Amino acid sequence: MTTSVFSQDEVPERPRRIYLDEFRPTPVLKVKEHILEQAKFPCVNVHSHPGRLSVEEIDEMVKTMDAANIAVSVSLDGKAGPEFADHYQLLAKRHPNRFIVFVRMDYIGDGAPDKPETWDVHKPGFGVRMADKLTEAVRQGAQGLKLLKTLGLYLKDLDGNLIKPDDPRFDPVWERAAELNIPVLWHCADPISFFSPTDERNERWEELYRHPEWSFYGEQFPSHQELIDGRNRVIAKHPETSFICAHMADIPEDLTKLGTYLDRYPNMNVEISARVAELGRQPYTARKFFLKYPDRILFGTDGVPPMSELIPHFRFLETFDENFPYEDNPFPPQGLWNIYGIGLPDEVLKKIYHENAERLIPGVKEAMNP
Repeated sequence: MTTSVFSQDEVPERPRRIYLDEFRPTPVLKVKEHILEQAKFPCVNVHSHPGRLSVEEIDEMVKTMDAANIAVSVSLDGKAGPEFADHYQLLAKRHPNRFIVFVRMDYIGDGAPDKPETWDVHKPGFGVRMADKLTEAVRQGAQGLKLLKTLGLYLKDLDGNLIKPDDPRFDPVWERAAELNIPVLWHCADPISFFSPTDERNERWEELYRHPEWSFYGEQFPSHQELIDGRNRVIAKHPETSFICAHMADIPEDLTKLGTYLDRYPNMNVEISARVAELGRQPYTARKFFLKYPDRILFGTDGVPPMSELIPHFRFLETFDENFPYEDNPFPPQGLWNIYGIGLPDEVLKKIYHENAERLIPGVKEAMNP
């Protein structure tokens, strides 16, 4: 019990009340640290975005990959149509065997971006045409299909209703992916907190306060579970198609539920990009999950991370470090907490770092062993 050294008349004034975004607690905890700047085994980053970079910045990205033992990065920025070849050739010629490129779903086609009524997705036969675009992209070098959360949260039909993830017009695309033996990497939803009221009970209030456009709470949006269920129906309907569900299938907050999905759908896989913050605050649960499903989890980061952002990923996977930041940003971007390492054994690390990617993504094994 703490007792005061002051009498009732001598109690000093309270310190100034601070705002939440001013709070910068500096831990005084003294524990061992392992600042890992390199993955223990050659690594495949299945979620990166070099499409926004200049040539010089791509060169810098590869230098960071070299230093961090990232053998191959998957670019998710290939655009269907004539632009795909330009992006693919830039990466393939400038840095051979360092990049795999996925192509994105194209809803617009030859339509005008500012006139949805002209978009290809609203015309009969869209699915087959998009499947043919996928075939052409694979002929040009694509090794997978990337799907954004546009489907389910932004894309609307001509009546103004959001198009659901399991809309049957897309079935030919999923079927073609299976025929081409390429995976579909799908970002379907966002953190569960983004679908809740932005109030004092929302654990990511400060993030949503800074980015109110990230909130999907309200009648105009589906619930988080509705999106997940729609995606899962697609996975169930197309068992021959391999799906890699981005961001721990958008439900890292409930690994027990995610485990039931992996048990139910053998063609479903997950990757960890942008979710180390969620995984690392539940180290006991996360470690059990990773040990139970080592063949279903892939390494990813999102964006084009500098070394300072890669370090927390390696520490989380490889060490038992305690109470360390999940980001290099001094103001936590995803939640006011630190994370803990789960110290995975080597045989599991190898699967997450590269073996699962080699099995699921064509061209990865060849790129790693040119």
